[in-house]
Amino acid sequence: MSTFSYEADPVAIEQESFRQIRQLTDLSPFAADEQQVVMRLVHSIGDPAIADAVRFSANATAAGLEALAADAPILCDVEMVRHGLTKRMLARQPLCFLNDPQVPPLAKAAGETRTMAALELWQEHQAGSVVIIGNAPTALFRLLEMIQAGAPKPALIIGMPVGFVGAAESKQALWDIHQQLGIECITLLGRAGGSALAASACNALLRIIRGERY
Repeated sequence: MSTFSYEADPVAIEQESFRQIRQLTDLSPFAADEQQVVMRLVHSIGDPAIADAVRFSANATAAGLEALAADAPILCDVEMVRHGLTKRMLARQPLCFLNDPQVPPLAKAAGETRTMAALELWQEHQAGSVVIIGNAPTALFRLLEMIQAGAPKPALIIGMPVGFVGAAESKQALWDIHQQLGIECITLLGRAGGSALAASACNALLRIIRGERY
């Protein structure tokens, strides 16, 4: 018998977690579907204060829900994002080209990151897709450059790269330019972010489609 006292029932753990999240997080600035995403982000990082940095474009959740319900392509910057998506809710395999054998020579020739080079392989899948960038600021910058140059527009960009070099700047650029480019986005301003957070935002939308709310 364990000498520790703790909750072991997964349903009870989840219910209590989201009860506390609702109690501790100011969700008043957000619409109902946006609240579901914000709560998932708070759950993923364990910090209600992160809600202050979350930004949704005007039709972000509606566009994401429509695309995901139609089984649109999901494009991920890194494998950690792809593996963080809830597989039972996906009708098609999310795509990540980071480990494609074409990518290293493309990156070397251009003198750029592999995550930037991998986006060269996105374009045939990009129109109407859900893009999830949770690791690489350079990938987010490159995506914005591509769209500026006329590349197909995703239905939704979930942009949450993490780090100290370029992360905050890339997300601010996304937020500053999304209306001009005519794109919908969910982002998290500042240095915080990461694959788990980015994947959790998409998972929240997938749960909404299936009627799973908190």
